[in-house]
Amino acid sequence: MRILFLGDLVGRSGRDAVVAALPGLRRDLALDLVVVNAENASHGFGLAPEMARALLAAGADAITLGNHAWDRKEIIPYIEQEPRLLRPLNYPPGTPGRGAQVIETRDGRRVLVMNAMGRLFMDPLDDPFRGVQQAIAAQRMGQGGTVAAMLLDIHAEASSEKLAMAHSFDGRLSLVIGTHTHVPSADHQILPGGTAYQTDAGMCGDYDSVIGMEKGTASLRFWRKVPGERLAPAEGEATICGLFVETDDASGLARRVAPLRQGGRLSQAMPQ
Repeated sequence: MRILFLGDLVGRSGRDAVVAALPGLRRDLALDLVVVNAENASHGFGLAPEMARALLAAGADAITLGNHAWDRKEIIPYIEQEPRLLRPLNYPPGTPGRGAQVIETRDGRRVLVMNAMGRLFMDPLDDPFRGVQQAIAAQRMGQGGTVAAMLLDIHAEASSEKLAMAHSFDGRLSLVIGTHTHVPSADHQILPGGTAYQTDAGMCGDYDSVIGMEKGTASLRFWRKVPGERLAPAEGEATICGLFVETDDASGLARRVAPLRQGGRLSQAMPQ
């Protein structure tokens, strides 16, 4: 199975770039599954329902969120009715939506997609490690199992927490991919047990910025240490950043992993 995960979409620049590129990426990379983190898609804060619909129509099979999940209040009724839109699974019981969902690919295979949020330097939510353990308890991966693959978007600030999550579930998940810091890390790898990993997928947005936000206003906040005008996304040409993973049909584990960076300012990388 060929999977593409795209990191945090930031603002109109990131949204438009991904919507325009997804049909071609699906075709050129023969993708079976595309997952997109879109928690910063709406002016850098949250996701609006119409934006989610556009991403799904363009070729995303699932959308994950994070700490900005509820910044657009109109997402609450939408997330209840759209199973392909996931918020972190370790929000307290009773929170709208779901954090894990079995997604059916276009050829009929089933993939468990999960979204969890870290707790170091983040909101003090429920334990994401036990949440992931509970979500996969009833699943068996690979040929003859309940799902062909399982992947986790761990939305977290600390690289140590993301690595600990990956090593905890190495050999049990196809992919553990980090989001939230908006900077693509250079540690894409297949762990000893066969799980693909990258500490952060990076963002889909304008990199002539401060992690996707207009650099002048964002920089002044560090100089003055007082709130200024509202942060706004940078609107230059976006770089699409993500990770490509090819899994083994028999086991569901990774056999190939490669970064994707397309357009904009960063060095370009395209899986062969």
